[in-house]
This record gives sequence, structure tokens and C-alpha cells, in this order.
Amino acid sequence: MQAIIYDFLFIITSIFILFKTIGYGIYEIKEMKNKSGGITIITFSCLITILFITIILLN
Repeated sequence: MQAIIYDFLFIITSIFILFKTIGYGIYEIKEMKNKSGGITIITFSCLITILFITIILLN
């Protein structure tokens, strides 16, 4: 039971961090006019979050 709670907390935290980094990527695109940097940040953070959640769910 305790492991399920920790897994749930890690997943919620990683999704929260994902939203924060997506916001920063949008800020890079809109304000700094750095499209390649913003797109790279968004895709890299989405990929890392998806891999992190699958690793948690498979263990």
C-alpha cells in the first residue's frame, strides 16, 4: 500500500514539473523568440516524463 502511494506522489510530481517546463518552453518561444530551444525543451521534458512514468509503472 505504501509503495502505491509513493508511486502516485512521484507521478503527480513529475506531471507538475512537466507542466512547469512546458510553460518555460512556451516562454522561450513567445518572449525570447527562440523556437528551436522552446521546442527542444518541450519535447525533451515530455519524453523524460513518459519514460519516467513507464519505469515507475513497470516496477
